[in-house]
Amino acid sequence: MAAAPAAAGSGAGRGRRAAATVAAWGGWGGRPRPGNILLQLRQGQLTGRGLVRAVQFTETFLAERDKQSKWSGIPQLLLKLYATSHLHSDFIECQNILKEISPLLSMEAMAFVTEERKLTQETTYPNTYIFDLFGGVDLLVEILMRPTISIRGQKLKISDEMSKDCLSILYNTCVCTEGVTKRLAEKNDFVIFLFTLMTSKKTFLQTATLIEDILGVKKEMIRLDEVPNLSSLVSNFDQQQLANFCRILAVTISEMDTGNDDKHTLLAKNAQQKKSLSLGPSAAEINQAALLSIPGFVERLCKLATRKVSESTGTASFLQELEEWYTWLDNALVLDALMRVANEESEHNQASIVFPPPGASEENGLPHTSTRTQLPQSMKIMHEIMYKLEVLYVLCVLLMGRQRNQVHRMIAEFKLIPGLNNLFDKLIWRKHSASALVLHGHNQNCDCSPDITLKIQFLRLLQSFSDHHENKYLLLNNQELNELSAISLKANIPEVEAVLNTDRSLVCDGKRGLLTRLLQVMKKEPAESSFRFWQARAVESFLRGTTSYADQMFLLKRGLLEHILYCIVDSECKSRDVLQSYFDLLGELMKFNVDAFKRFNKYINTDAKFQVFLKQINSSLVDSNMLVRCVTLSLDRFENQVDMKDARFNKSGETIDASKMQHTHTPTPAVGIAWGERGPGGGPRGGRASERGGPCAH
Repeated sequence: MAAAPAAAGSGAGRGRRAAATVAAWGGWGGRPRPGNILLQLRQGQLTGRGLVRAVQFTETFLAERDKQSKWSGIPQLLLKLYATSHLHSDFIECQNILKEISPLLSMEAMAFVTEERKLTQETTYPNTYIFDLFGGVDLLVEILMRPTISIRGQKLKISDEMSKDCLSILYNTCVCTEGVTKRLAEKNDFVIFLFTLMTSKKTFLQTATLIEDILGVKKEMIRLDEVPNLSSLVSNFDQQQLANFCRILAVTISEMDTGNDDKHTLLAKNAQQKKSLSLGPSAAEINQAALLSIPGFVERLCKLATRKVSESTGTASFLQELEEWYTWLDNALVLDALMRVANEESEHNQASIVFPPPGASEENGLPHTSTRTQLPQSMKIMHEIMYKLEVLYVLCVLLMGRQRNQVHRMIAEFKLIPGLNNLFDKLIWRKHSASALVLHGHNQNCDCSPDITLKIQFLRLLQSFSDHHENKYLLLNNQELNELSAISLKANIPEVEAVLNTDRSLVCDGKRGLLTRLLQVMKKEPAESSFRFWQARAVESFLRGTTSYADQMFLLKRGLLEHILYCIVDSECKSRDVLQSYFDLLGELMKFNVDAFKRFNKYINTDAKFQVFLKQINSSLVDSNMLVRCVTLSLDRFENQVDMKDARFNKSGETIDASKMQHTHTPTPAVGIAWGERGPGGGPRGGRASERGGPCAH
């Protein structure tokens, strides 16, 4: 090893390169020290000084060292890539080199994602790690951003195919090598630039996936109003692209998590909210306003959310996206789910989809398929579910934002609720096979499967839509609205003004409205179901606000009170979150309503049942305090009412046997606590399940 590495430059540059090489080899004539080069490269990345890129080594030196360390020739390829990617290059040779690098990283990333990778020994270095260590990530960022550089007034251009290769390699490196995603997130100009790459359909999926990962670790939320030509970018998306874009929007319009809510009191949260208001709108609120200013944005989301499976993208374009998923690792879990249901159905229908190895495709870029092959219906449904998940989340967040009233008007105008009502049985709450679909890396008790997550997101949307807003009556159909009017007329009380003002052309059609459909599935839900919490929250939101006797009676007539009591008493529910949601719903249902108290007494008709009910309350005093307030304030009102016939909450003037309810021995709430005072999560305390996000976040 006495010979010096071949020179690749002259003057000072040659001297610096020779010195770096000598240091890495431990001096002229010395033996190479394993890991020394990699250690210096890592230090160079952290400090910005010393060895940071493959270009600082000679090709001869890298080739010699590669024989010992088995780097798969990646440093040499990076050296060639640097030489062929200068500003005046035609990039043809550059693209050929990228084609050589890509499979070296993609197979490793595929093994990493599918958990088939065995633990690597410390003496071997994964390809993605070597690629990043020798400056590959920074070099690809420079290549991608070449179009931002102008030479003599003309901007450089690189092909979509080359951009696609760069994005794929970057993503594979992010998957396998810790810290790469965070470093990219710190390059704010690069993150903003990535949005411009979504204008091309060829690079859209790769770009969107990389952006989503980067935004997931970025400390500061980006502002969408800084994205060049955001309005035209989004307006030119087709429906498929818009649905995928919602994955990115989910990160940019949601308030960033400031920590564990359970550690903060409501007083502290209130102080933080006041401080935030004094500082002006947050980045999330600015992003929401930017989206709402895009013509037709909400309308297109409503169309996506209510689109039937038969109206979804044709077989050819869907197969093209599946091929992208086949080679694009972010969607590997989704592909697992899609291919499983496809294979199950193909066994019965004797129809299958044959996917070629990566890179082997027809001239049109689609996988090889038989002319007789038809896309299984179950795969179409799963495809549509994955889209609707993202769209419903974005609509839900917009409904809770500063522009809530504006979003409410748009959603009503574009008939989101009637559309969801029409999809309820066939898609949202459809019956699926007994073998529950479980995504790769999850188990059957996990709430992350597409079917389950769609149901939960749907229920959260209903909760946000109904909460303290007169548009909640759009959840009913014309016959049910007439029923509300009849209840008010029979009780000799004024009809609710919001019911009178409801535009009948925007309500649900069919035999049942969306609220009634929800009540039906709620009563059929198994005792251990995770949906019970969300269903109770959605129904409770319909009752929130000014007490409406007609609304309460509408639900009482459908057996809701008996169902709640059955779950609390007879099934002896153990879930803290479900119990709290049932106690809150029971409180809203019984609030100042003598008929509800009579129904309660009729159901809790034995001392044994009443003792079980008291036990449930006493074991969850914090969770049941809304119900305790209801009982205390309602009994006080009943006992002090001068003329019960004139009370809008009572239709008959009959008194009730309140002796049972007075035996609870629960403390009377303080006078200063008004009924309906709630925390940010919809309840009297912070950190409830709806605030914590509900389904597990893997």
